[in-house]
Amino acid sequence: MTLADVGALARAIRAEVGKAVVGQADTVDALLVALLAQGHVLLEGPPGTAKTFLAQSFAASLGLDFGRIQFTPDLMPGDILGSNLFNFQTSQFTLTRGPIFCELLLADEINRTPPKTQAALLEAMQERRVTLDGTAHPLPASFLVVATQNPIESQGVYPLPEAQLDRFLFKLLVPYPSAAEEARIVATFGERAGPSRPADLGVRAVANADVITAAAQAVKGVTLADSVVDYIVRLIRATRESADLSSGASPRAAVLLANAARARAAVDAREYVLPDDVKALAPAVLRHRLLLSPAAEIEGKQVEALVADLIAATEAPR
Repeated sequence: MTLADVGALARAIRAEVGKAVVGQADTVDALLVALLAQGHVLLEGPPGTAKTFLAQSFAASLGLDFGRIQFTPDLMPGDILGSNLFNFQTSQFTLTRGPIFCELLLADEINRTPPKTQAALLEAMQERRVTLDGTAHPLPASFLVVATQNPIESQGVYPLPEAQLDRFLFKLLVPYPSAAEEARIVATFGERAGPSRPADLGVRAVANADVITAAAQAVKGVTLADSVVDYIVRLIRATRESADLSSGASPRAAVLLANAARARAAVDAREYVLPDDVKALAPAVLRHRLLLSPAAEIEGKQVEALVADLIAATEAPR
């Protein structure tokens, strides 16, 4: 697959998702980048902003095996991963696979389950495998987690620990729609009874797991110049030197940012990474990896503003 083919595939996926989801163009583009960079995505936004429906429509356009887990306080790791159950007819243990054995997993309201259950996702997200009773079971190469969380609730939630957050390539903020977009949403869905399904709105699969794997391979052909590598490193290291941050970004963040920049170039059918790719993706890569210092919290500073300041202060190659 050539980079031109990757660009055409991205346009086709955008068009299919656009049949069901009104607006959210930037979020769809970020999901495409994450898919090709083989990274996971955390969607954060208020209820009713189509986070779940967006993930369903995105999976439908890709033709991937879709799985969904509704996270609740009583959810146990075995409910996600599965377990070995004893079969009395054969006198042997039989593997019962959990819902994590899919290609695109929607982890809905991931912060509603305790840390023990959240940690069940760590190995799957990092190594794309699940270990049960000492035996490793591989997950598909295209395995992607799209998690959602509601930022305005504080009761009955368990904030994601830093180790869990660091497994996500992007944290995307899903905003309310504009007035024009909201009018289109009401006109489109206001007369529909019952749940909305992507297939009912004409969303069809324009890819499959093999096509996505080939597209991800094509991304590796995108050129990342030494000057852009230096820019990424300087930007990441600047987060560790800021007095307003008690914890900066890790080398993993630098690697993921470089991979995502390559994928963004491929989505645009471009053979090389631009500094603008890094600038555009840096907020989504960094916002969930940085911790404010106590003094910055007292002063009411925000991570978003600090990231913007660091991007502006770090000189980009010309």
